[in-house]
Amino acid sequence: MSAKREIIRIDDKKCTGCGQCIPECPEGALQIIDGKARLVSDLFCDGLGACVGHCPEEAMTVEEREAEPYDEDKVMANIVPQGPNTIRAHLAHLKDHGAEKYHRQAIAYLERHHIELPEEDSSPPLPCGCPGSAVRSLECSEGPEADAPAGTRPSRLRNWPIQIMLVPPHAPYLQDADLLIAADCAGAASPNFHDEFVKGRVLLIGCPKLDDAGFYREKLASMFRANRINSVTVVHMTVPCCFGLVQLVRKAIADAGRPIPFAEVTLGLEGKVVSE
Repeated sequence: MSAKREIIRIDDKKCTGCGQCIPECPEGALQIIDGKARLVSDLFCDGLGACVGHCPEEAMTVEEREAEPYDEDKVMANIVPQGPNTIRAHLAHLKDHGAEKYHRQAIAYLERHHIELPEEDSSPPLPCGCPGSAVRSLECSEGPEADAPAGTRPSRLRNWPIQIMLVPPHAPYLQDADLLIAADCAGAASPNFHDEFVKGRVLLIGCPKLDDAGFYREKLASMFRANRINSVTVVHMTVPCCFGLVQLVRKAIADAGRPIPFAEVTLGLEGKVVSE
């Protein structure tokens, strides 16, 4: 079923390739290729326009159009005319974000249309200019090891990245997930954070006071719309500024228009649960 969504549009005639938009794209969907800014993957563009205000040439706009569920063939039909460098960047982008299904579909598109497959870059992934922001699903232990000696307990983290600003709305690990949205300080305050809260959940972290709460709300709403979310649990500190995280998550759920089971846990400064 089609629905309208917003997406970035780049005017090639105005773009000078200055690159000022690149650091402002949290999803890593933009790259400078052949001297121009390119949207290398529609899949990870949430259309929020973080990059638009940083273009000195006003070459970037947000347009709203009817959009079918993501179709790799349609994306490739747009990518291919931009040349082999853009094709190579798109394929690498899909791999770096763990979108293996779409990567296979992109390769199949090239083969069906008898387009030579460009040699893919074998260097370490650099989405968003930083290897640490590549989307990964992590192997973690789910065993009952809470009594293990300090320093030997396994991590319960099952996804990367975890910072809300860096997580693409279509990250594969968000589908059918039980989300834990935690205030930055919660993990440091709670000595049993992994076993008590992270285990079995996909973790997202942020600070409603120091970060852009409006952006968080829009980003989370995009995630909730794009994926089947089984539940959302918010863990925050008892300090007043931290309660803002609860409100923005509730508003994001309302914005998405989907009923998602919601739970709230409040931690005291010593890391103990005050209320839930």
